[in-house]
Amino acid sequence: MPMQDSEMESQSDMTELREPNTRVGRADSSPEAQALYEEVVAALRTVFDPEIPVNIYDLGLIYRIDVIDRRDIDIDMTLTAPGCPVAGEMVGMTKKAVDGVEAVGNVNIHLVFDPPWHQSMMSDEAKLELGFFDS
Repeated sequence: MPMQDSEMESQSDMTELREPNTRVGRADSSPEAQALYEEVVAALRTVFDPEIPVNIYDLGLIYRIDVIDRRDIDIDMTLTAPGCPVAGEMVGMTKKAVDGVEAVGNVNIHLVFDPPWHQSMMSDEAKLELGFFDS
């Protein structure tokens, strides 16, 4: 996906990473940042939606992960529904998990609702676990 000039200037030290299920995160291209990105994903896989027995990463609730300056983490996440009764808990649990990664500096989590979450955003493993299959 080509970037516009203004995006290239503001993100000159960042490169796109594509996840197997096509979610896109951005991280600086250093090996350290790539490793930290993977550690953050592993930490996110320890956080489960209290109402659904699947971790938030495989559930598709994480829309973007940026590694900035090889240590700060910026995450866009959503909820399965805007009126989710555990919204505050989910953001707090997510921040706590990422804060627990040794090399992480600051963690900023942004709760977003665009695009709205849909079951098609789940990983194949999550769909299998919950009994959802695309036909």
